[in-house]
Amino acid sequence: MILGLGSRMRERDWVGLVGGFWAGKAQSIEGVAQWVGAADLVNSPSFVLINEYRAGPRHGNMPIFHADLYRIESPDELASIGIEETWSGIGVCLIEWADQAGDWLPSERLAIHLQHLSETKRVLRFVPYGARYQALLAEFKKSAVA
Repeated sequence: MILGLGSRMRERDWVGLVGGFWAGKAQSIEGVAQWVGAADLVNSPSFVLINEYRAGPRHGNMPIFHADLYRIESPDELASIGIEETWSGIGVCLIEWADQAGDWLPSERLAIHLQHLSETKRVLRFVPYGARYQALLAEFKKSAVA
């Protein structure tokens, strides 16, 4: 379901994924990256915090920043790893465990809450913050129903 969202993403878009273990955060990011033509192997950056991939030529080879904030102990740690530069850069930001960012969360963003129901079933709740993400979500919903 979230795969189609990838085709609508553009530079400076910020998507935070929230959910417990096995909710599907990393798999969702892998799907979005593949949808925009990234040829890179996508895996969760649990130990390095941020991975960078490149979208395919159809999407202008824009950078895709994939962060995993599970291991941070405090949002204050984000300053020391330069996350603000990544978030305000020229790429798309896809963040696992986004709720760990606290006050560092951008005011304009799309939050996707994932809940694990079974090995093959998840519940996704999309929460847009700001006009860009309200429009993105409305467009996405329209295409999903069509």
